[in-house]
Amino acid sequence: MSNYPSETATKVNPKKALQLVTDLMAIPGKSGEEGLIAAEIKSRLLKAGLSETMIQFDSAHKKSPIGGQTGNMIVKLPGTMRGPRRLLMAHMDTVPLCVGAKPVKKGDLIHSQSDQTALGADDRSGCSVILNALLTILEHNLPHPPLSFCWMVQEEIGLVGVRLLTTSKLGKPQMCFNWDGKMSDMLCIGATGDSGMLIRIQGIASHAGAHPECGVSAAVIASRAIDDLYTNGWHGLVIKGKNTGSSNVGVMEGGAATNVVMPELTIKAEARSHNPRFRQKILNEFKKAFLKAAKSVKNSEGKKGNVSFETYLKYDSFRLAEDEPAVQTARLAIEKQGGQPELTIANGGLDANWMTAHGFPAVTLGCGQQDIHTTSETLMIDEYLKACQIGLLLATATESA
Repeated sequence: MSNYPSETATKVNPKKALQLVTDLMAIPGKSGEEGLIAAEIKSRLLKAGLSETMIQFDSAHKKSPIGGQTGNMIVKLPGTMRGPRRLLMAHMDTVPLCVGAKPVKKGDLIHSQSDQTALGADDRSGCSVILNALLTILEHNLPHPPLSFCWMVQEEIGLVGVRLLTTSKLGKPQMCFNWDGKMSDMLCIGATGDSGMLIRIQGIASHAGAHPECGVSAAVIASRAIDDLYTNGWHGLVIKGKNTGSSNVGVMEGGAATNVVMPELTIKAEARSHNPRFRQKILNEFKKAFLKAAKSVKNSEGKKGNVSFETYLKYDSFRLAEDEPAVQTARLAIEKQGGQPELTIANGGLDANWMTAHGFPAVTLGCGQQDIHTTSETLMIDEYLKACQIGLLLATATESA
């Protein structure tokens, strides 16, 4: 239970909150190109009276493999009342399909006007939830515990921004709340881990018409390996006894002409599982299959190709205890709004994966997103507004009845 005052007379202004999220969803900002959305958030905070000295950016983009326009945006407020620091967070970037979105309201939903673009509710709704909470605190001079707000970059390309976050700028928060999901009464307390694979296949080039037998096709090596993985249950949904996971060959790049036996092929793949040991087992099976395939393909002279295999951790799995303070506090806020908290575990990555790995256990809440990463994406207005009220309760420590 909170030690803070049990009530606040201030409620979320639905009109302002809806306008805010509509405005933010209309601003382009795919991963690495978050400059415009960061500038808009900063501008609104300055207009609300926040001192520019309280707004910081880290250098995550300078360490990112894709570069980027800006780092993670951090605001740190001293408390007007005693208590452990709380962090509210969301990510600014969207998938490329959202660029050009024009949000329009239709009944209880917000859609993209064009059927060629996604909406960007993932995660501009989360950005709006935490921004609305901060703007409301500033507008009404609401009492609050020590607070940190963080708008992350480059979440959609493997949680890059949060992985490279300068955590020393956060002020050592003891409870972290991340908004990135669907229903407002969702409490995601864990998520799967993901390891990437970079597989380079080196074959032998030859003229595909005059002397195809002299070549070793990198494509054939890849196809044999993938067929082996699929046949033996290591590609796609992977279930082995009590262990479960998934894998996917997502990118294949190679060859330049149809009259040349493909000499090189690069593959990007992934393996996921909540169990790190089983995830490593999937990686091992991939490596074994590709090495085996490389040995099985020979040209007319008996020469073979070769494979190099690299793996890297995108993010590790985690699971918070149900009595974790952030979980219990978020549960109180949802209940105060009349919701019934539903504890869930995600099969996709969240910024909470890396926050928890950094030593800051983070629970993820929903904010009205639906059909994300598709042209059918919508924002459920009622769920978004509930999320805004939950965000305000958590930011002002008034979640207790």
